[in-house]
Amino acid sequence: MPTFEYYVKDQAGKDQTGIQEAMDIPTLVSILRSQGLVIIRINEVKNRKVFSLQKGPKSKGGKSGKVKLDDLVIFSRQMATLVGAGIPLVQSLDILAEQVEKEKFKTILRGMHQEVQGGKSFSEAMSKHQKVFSTLFIYMVRAGEQSGNLEEILDRVANYLEKSSALQKKVKAALMYPASVTLIAFSITFAMLTFVIPKFATIFQGLNVALPRPTQILIDVSNFLAANWILVLAIIGGSAVGIVQAVKLPGVRLAWDSLKLRILIFGPLLLKVAISKFSRTLATLVRSGVPILSSLEIVSKTAGNMQIEKMIISLMEAVRKGESLAGPLGKSGVFPSMVVRMIAIGEETGELEEMLIKIADFYDTQVDTAVTGLTALIEPLIILFLGVVIGGVVIALFLPILTLAQHLK
Repeated sequence: MPTFEYYVKDQAGKDQTGIQEAMDIPTLVSILRSQGLVIIRINEVKNRKVFSLQKGPKSKGGKSGKVKLDDLVIFSRQMATLVGAGIPLVQSLDILAEQVEKEKFKTILRGMHQEVQGGKSFSEAMSKHQKVFSTLFIYMVRAGEQSGNLEEILDRVANYLEKSSALQKKVKAALMYPASVTLIAFSITFAMLTFVIPKFATIFQGLNVALPRPTQILIDVSNFLAANWILVLAIIGGSAVGIVQAVKLPGVRLAWDSLKLRILIFGPLLLKVAISKFSRTLATLVRSGVPILSSLEIVSKTAGNMQIEKMIISLMEAVRKGESLAGPLGKSGVFPSMVVRMIAIGEETGELEEMLIKIADFYDTQVDTAVTGLTALIEPLIILFLGVVIGGVVIALFLPILTLAQHLK
């Protein structure tokens, strides 16, 4: 019969560990639960040390790094399950603090456990870690605490974060492919011009013939890069850093974000993502009981685009004056008329949340289609670009040989 080691908490919240034989894990789970114990972890003993009684389960080196969206999805799901099972919030935080792998997240959850144990609410404990928990997350948890539907709200947060994570990954996949191929093509071309072509230039000098103009231009560029390649890379790097810093300025950022929505090929994709994010975020907040003005404020902060943020701030002012959502949205000229009309119908029928979810689902599908089409379109464009650049270099290198052959005839 296999032997298992277990780490549990009793009804007073104290740690307990032990070793026990059982037919299987479900059998041991039933035995421990019948004793009123909350199970934290069970492992089969296979020639290794058991849990330390003082420290709980044997600690493996926690993963370091930033707390990602996927980590928050898992946390929300697990917290919703524990709260739904009737486990007190303090104990739920203690359990999850033991289970998470990333050391940074583990430390945050332990701090929240102490805050809640000291009498603060869950949302108050979260608000001290706004670099990890977004304003949207905190407001929704606060609404869940006030309405007594914390389990449902946490589950809704998890659904929202899952959709957001999936959308982010699709957009990154669409943008990373052309960016990475372009970077590789640039690196190869730069290396050829800097280190390979100068050797051909030495050979051509020994031919004692006038070089064709394309070849001469190629060699001149190559000689310049060979002599100043460090300076050229420094200028390119400095320009990139300068552009990144300039985009952080409010005026430049607004112009850049506005331009992004109008860029050929990529602009329509980014606009679809913005519409989906706006609709899903607003629907999730309103459905969770967050007031409409607070919801719009949160949506503006999570928009990720200053043009969209500016539009939402104008929308807030209009709503504060008693106007509907659809009117100011239509005047903004940012969102398509179909979206504006669907929101107007949702307001008229009292089903705004459902209509916003339908808009978000529709545009998620549109993003899928756009990403697939974009990938199919970009591949031949990249091949054409590489063919022109690399082909041009090869032709320029072979022209002197052809010229020499004509002289020999």
